[in-house]
Formats: sequence, C-alpha cells, structure tokens
Amino acid sequence: MTRLLLVVLIALGLQAAELKLGKPLALKETVAIERLVSSPGSYVGKDVQVQGKITEVCQAMGCWMMLKDDSGSMVRIKVNDGEIMFPKDATGREAKAEGKFVKFDLTHEQAIAVAQHEAEEMGRKFDPASVKGPVAVYQIQGSGAVLLD
Repeated sequence: MTRLLLVVLIALGLQAAELKLGKPLALKETVAIERLVSSPGSYVGKDVQVQGKITEVCQAMGCWMMLKDDSGSMVRIKVNDGEIMFPKDATGREAKAEGKFVKFDLTHEQAIAVAQHEAEEMGRKFDPASVKGPVAVYQIQGSGAVLLD
C-alpha cells in the first residue's frame, strides 16, 4: 500500500512539473533569445521556439509573458486573448514557447499608448516622457508553450 501511494505521489508530482498550453510544440530546435534580439530581421515572419525563465506575466488576462535567457536577453510571447492563459503566478518558472516572430512599427503616440496599457495591466506607474519613439517592437505571436518546472 505504501509503495502504491509513493508511485501515485511521484506521478502527480511529475504531472504538476510540466504544464502544456495551446498547440503542442512542433519545432525540434530552439533559437537563443539573444540571437533573436541581436538580429531580429533574420527571424521576422518565421516560426521560432525559444526557452527561458519567465520574468513577467500579464496580470489582467494572462495573454503575454516575458522570457529571459541566460544572457539577460528578453522576448515577449503574446497570444490572442482567451486562446491561452499563462498562469499569473508563473514568474520564475522555466518555459519553452513557440510561434511566429513578428515586428510592429509604432509611432511615438502608439508607443506611449502601448506602454501605458502595459503599465495599467501590471499595476505600475507610468510616465509618458519615458517613452521614446517611433520604435520597432518585436515579439513572438505565441501558438503553444510548455512550463517546465
């Protein structure tokens, strides 16, 4: 009986360690986030898979998360509202995510609006003077993710 209980507890622990969200990951290799950030033009429009530590999650709807690799480079994984909900308490977990790498060219006014919206979602103070523009914003339009630990 004790052995069966131990097996069940281990199985539950293994299940809890990995959380699959959205479509199953299909790509065989990851691209270093540092590489995406250093030469984004090489990846725009392409499907990519990245891996890193979650540093932030949208606290309003769980519709985006930020991943950071060992070099300190970061990328946002954004999903369509309601398709995937990243757990709001996932900060600090390791994750793999997949999707299309996209670029948005924002005017100064658009950059302010985006930054203000994000600040509101995260409950942070916002200073419009801190936003420079126009800017190019790169992110992954996420299709699937796996939280690893």
